[in-house]
Amino acid sequence: MHRGGGSYIGTGVEQAIGSYPPKMRQRIYLDHAATTPILRQARDAASRAMDLWANPNSPHTEGRQARALLEEARDTIKRTLDWPHDVIFTPGASEAIELAARQAGVVGRAHGATEHSIVPYAMGQCSVVIPVEPNGLIDEAALEQVLNSRPALVAIQQVNNETGVIQPLDRLAPKIREAGSLLLADCAQGASKMPLPDADLIAICAHKLGGPPGIGALLVRDLGTLKPAGAGQEKGYRRGTQNVPGALAFAAALEARPYDMARLSALRQRLEQGAKDIGGVIIAEGTPRLPTIGAIALTGATSAGLLVRLDLAGIAVSAGSACSSGKMEPSHVLQAMGVPPEIAGSYIRISFGPQTSQAEVDVVIAQFRQIAERLTSKAA
Repeated sequence: MHRGGGSYIGTGVEQAIGSYPPKMRQRIYLDHAATTPILRQARDAASRAMDLWANPNSPHTEGRQARALLEEARDTIKRTLDWPHDVIFTPGASEAIELAARQAGVVGRAHGATEHSIVPYAMGQCSVVIPVEPNGLIDEAALEQVLNSRPALVAIQQVNNETGVIQPLDRLAPKIREAGSLLLADCAQGASKMPLPDADLIAICAHKLGGPPGIGALLVRDLGTLKPAGAGQEKGYRRGTQNVPGALAFAAALEARPYDMARLSALRQRLEQGAKDIGGVIIAEGTPRLPTIGAIALTGATSAGLLVRLDLAGIAVSAGSACSSGKMEPSHVLQAMGVPPEIAGSYIRISFGPQTSQAEVDVVIAQFRQIAERLTSKAA
C-alpha cells in the first residue's frame, strides 16, 4: 500500500483565499479538479531550481548540479508517495498515460468506460471498453471476460475526474496481475489525497495538487514491463530536456501534504445536503467517492446556464473535465453510468482544494437556493 495525505488547518474565507493570486481573491474557486492554485512551497522550490538552471543531461558542473536537483525531486516523490520503484518524469499525466499505452509489453488493450478522454485516444481503437455499473464502479464480470481473453494493459482510474468515484483497485489489481495483464491507474486526482493503488503503472501530475502545470510522472513498478523507447532521457523512455524546476516544485507540493480529507468530506456533505434540500440530485451518492469532488444536478436548469449564473456570482465551477467541458457536450462519464439525460444535462462538478472553507460552501448553497426559487417562479 502506498500512502500520501495530510492536513490543513483554517476554515475562514480570508484564510481560504489568502494564498490565491490577487485577481482571484474576490471570487470563490471550486474547480480544483481541473487545476488547483500553486502552493508557496512549490513556487519556492521552482525558484531554487531556476537559480541553478542548466541542462541536467550535460556532463559539466552546471549540468551535474541540475541533475542532482532532478534526482532530489525524484527521490522526494518516491519517498512521499511510498513508491520504491521507478519514476519517469513527463510533461503531465496525459503523456504518462500515452507513454504507458505505447510502450507496455503486452498485446491487448482495455479501459474503463468512464476514463479520462486521453485514455481511449492513447489506447487506440482496438482497446476493449469495459462498462461500469450505474454507480460508476467497473463491471467486474466484464473485466473478468477481458482478463480471460489475453494479457492486456488495463486502464482503470483510481478516482473519476467528473464524479469522484473511487474504483476498488486494490481488489482488482491482484486479479489483473494473476491473468498476466498490467494495471495502468490514472491517479491524477487521487495522488496526495489518498493512498496510491497496488498498480503496475501509475500516471500522476502536479497541477491537481498544488504544483505547476506542465510536469507529471509515470510511476513504474517494473521497467521490464515497458518496451524500450530508444529515447535519450528518463532511462531511455522519453525524449526532451527534463523540466527540473517543475520536477522540484512537483515534489515540494507532494511533500506539503495540504489536504485534510475529513474536513473536506464534511464540507462536501454540507454542500450536497444543501443541494438536496432544494431538490438537487447527487451523482453516485452512495458510492465511495473522493471528498474533493462532487457532481450535482439541479434539474430544470442546464449545465451551461448554471455555469454562467455561478460565474456571474463570482463562483468558478465546471461541467466535467477541463479537457472537454468547453465543448458543452454530454458527459461520456454520465452516459456510461446510464444517468438520465435530464439529470446529465443539468449537472455541474464542484471540486474542493485544501483551503476551501465552510463560508465559501455556504455562499454556493445560497446561490443554489436562488436558482431553485427562480426555476420555481418560471414554472408557476
